[in-house]
Amino acid sequence: MGRSQSGMGEVRVAVRLTNAVDEGMVRRGMLTPDQVRTYQADALVDTGAVRTVIPPQVAARLGLGVRGQRMAEHADGRTEAVSVTEPLVVEIDGRDTLEEALILGDEVLIGQTVLEKLDLFVDSRGRRLVPNPAHPDQSITKVKLAASEVA
Repeated sequence: MGRSQSGMGEVRVAVRLTNAVDEGMVRRGMLTPDQVRTYQADALVDTGAVRTVIPPQVAARLGLGVRGQRMAEHADGRTEAVSVTEPLVVEIDGRDTLEEALILGDEVLIGQTVLEKLDLFVDSRGRRLVPNPAHPDQSITKVKLAASEVA
């Protein structure tokens, strides 16, 4: 995949990745909080990628198991089967979401799904992520209820 936005206009962000299975085990009293595996990364925001991507060594550091394979398409059109991780928590600027990641490449890439779930926009001029101006204090998730659920 490489760097789809190398050099000019590249947006990087501090991200904290947490093994979500570890976190769940803490809630169940099976691990202590200090046993939860986390990883701090200087991640590349890749608006051309849908999914989050983490390198094999980061998946190993986090102790993430492989849930299966997904087909991934590279920028040059090649497709290949890529391993997908167990759930991890992706935290950026105090906002977090649950995600599965593709194991690939040599750096952490943040794709569109995380940006949408965290309600963050790319400010390409400022080369940073900014909260959606409509909801600056917290991420708001849009949901659609079936007519029968609306009382």
